[in-house]
Parts: sequence; structure tokens; C-alpha cells
Amino acid sequence: MAKTKTSRYDVAEHLRTPEEMAAYLEACLEEANGDAAFIAKALGDIARAKGMSQVARDAGLSRESLYKALSGERTPGFDTILKVIGALGLKLHAEPVQANI
Repeated sequence: MAKTKTSRYDVAEHLRTPEEMAAYLEACLEEANGDAAFIAKALGDIARAKGMSQVARDAGLSRESLYKALSGERTPGFDTILKVIGALGLKLHAEPVQANI
């Protein structure tokens, strides 16, 4: 039987357009269930797709600190999240939760 070759899946390779990046972040926000590190990791995926060095410059952060903040191993400050979202060309929005009637 032939061996099956596998490769590591990297979502950043599939985030090509701003619309795909926004849809990915929206899906992650829905699935995060309050896990801020999960959202930070999702932002890291988008930043890698866009180019970490450019995102770091646009956010006013060092590349190294951006990698650490968006690793998913820690929870970055909300100010960092806002800077990164702006540097990615994305925006947050709020909408009311629909109550079950």
C-alpha cells in the first residue's frame, strides 16, 4: 500500500482577499466562545496572510512583539487588538443578539 503524503494545513495560505479575511475573522468571533487568545490567533493567521512585517509597521509595533501577541498563547491587550485590526484594514462592529421569543 502506498503511503499517503500529508502536509500541514495553514489557513493563512487561503486568505487572499479582504473579504476572505473578514469572513474568517467573523467566523472565529462566532466560534471563540469568549476565548480572547483564539481571536488573537485568528488575527495572527490574517496578519501572516497579509504580511507580518507590513502589519507590524502599520500597527506601530515590532514584528517580534506582534508574533508574540498573536501566537494564541497569550491574550494581548485590547489596544493591541484594535491596532492590528486597523492595520489589517478590517473593522469591528456590534449588533444586538436576537432573543428567542
